[in-house]
Amino acid sequence: MQRILSDQLTRHAGDTVRIAGWVHRRRLLKSVAFLIVRDAAGLAQVVVTDPAVRATVEALPEETVVEVTGTVVARRGAAAEVAAATASAGVELTDPAVRPLGPPAVPPPFDLYRPLLTAGLPTQLDNAPVALRHPSRSAALRVSAAAVAGFRAALDARRFVEIQTPKVVASSTESGANVFALDWFGRPAYLAQSPQFYKQLMVGVFERVYEVGPVFRAEPHDTVRHLAQYTSLDAELGFVTDHRDVMAVLRDTLAGMLDAVGDRAGAALATLGVDLPAVPARIPAVQFTEALEIAGGPADESDLAPAHERALGEWARREHGSEFVFVTGYPMAKRPFYTHPDPARPTYSNGFDLLFRGMELVTGGQRLHRHADYLAALAARGEPVEPYAGYVDAFRRGMPPHGGFAIGLERFVARLTNAPNVREVTAFPRDLHRLTP
Repeated sequence: MQRILSDQLTRHAGDTVRIAGWVHRRRLLKSVAFLIVRDAAGLAQVVVTDPAVRATVEALPEETVVEVTGTVVARRGAAAEVAAATASAGVELTDPAVRPLGPPAVPPPFDLYRPLLTAGLPTQLDNAPVALRHPSRSAALRVSAAAVAGFRAALDARRFVEIQTPKVVASSTESGANVFALDWFGRPAYLAQSPQFYKQLMVGVFERVYEVGPVFRAEPHDTVRHLAQYTSLDAELGFVTDHRDVMAVLRDTLAGMLDAVGDRAGAALATLGVDLPAVPARIPAVQFTEALEIAGGPADESDLAPAHERALGEWARREHGSEFVFVTGYPMAKRPFYTHPDPARPTYSNGFDLLFRGMELVTGGQRLHRHADYLAALAARGEPVEPYAGYVDAFRRGMPPHGGFAIGLERFVARLTNAPNVREVTAFPRDLHRLTP
């Protein structure tokens, strides 16, 4: 279709142009009607004075798809949402011809033209195909897309190679976490909890790899921070000294992601009223036992509770002016079997979490890379080698010291945009209760 977008209108003053989009709002005054059309770039105002065209507009409910041909002129008066929201605020279309491109739309159960989407989250999720059209919901998805682009660009610049790995696997990845089982031509199989095994194996091919893809966790969490399916941004790199090399790459990757969000999704950030945080040149890091002391947790805890994470986030802001903080050296008992232990304290790991605004965002660390160490790690946990045979056998063929990390995309965007629930930044969330739409 030969059309221009709303943000291009100011370049066409005096021209007759065609736009197309959705009926965002109609303002039917006594002597004039205003038709607000929404497209991918924003809003455009159409001034209607002809009685026949007005009759057409009156018959078109909000969200009906239309084509409008008119003359671009300097704006004489605009709806507040156009004046405030778009680059077309200085112009409008006059003497229009309005043509529906489909039947009249069934109005959604909420008003998309209002500045705030007031419907409750369950109603929004039940009606996601239209709720996502609201600027606040679509803005979060634009931020997400920009973050992924930044993730890729940052790692491409560091000679990482993007890979795609299977999402149906023969055994669980996380050694004890719940998995979704399925029938694979009469054999048991599982939805992949992560690309962990495969990205490690691909270090043996490319040295540095990353993947953007879905992962599945059959854990019955019903919280504002968990999903049963989410998008994982995974990276793995070879020839590391220890986990600190991985942390350095992660820091640079996060900086690249935020730079891309600023460059590619500036309008979306403005819609959401979000200022980007700075990534320190050196993100503060605390060892697990020290982190427990800071957070006021019992010394015999083997993991950080959400309250501990919040306390550490406050400490990082107060003491270091940082929205980010690394916690290193988690107990080996709480890390997967492939995690490399701290050589100086073997009961603790060369693993880490990165907290962002008081919530775990990233898990990573150094991995085992010697075949004998894998056999010993599985034996120590009482797990058989057979389910992992294809994975473990690769470490007999020569693997370098390596490590990696995984960022939960939806959680990252939720923390970045201050969304109270991760479902608010997920197009079609899957959780304990939701399989549709």
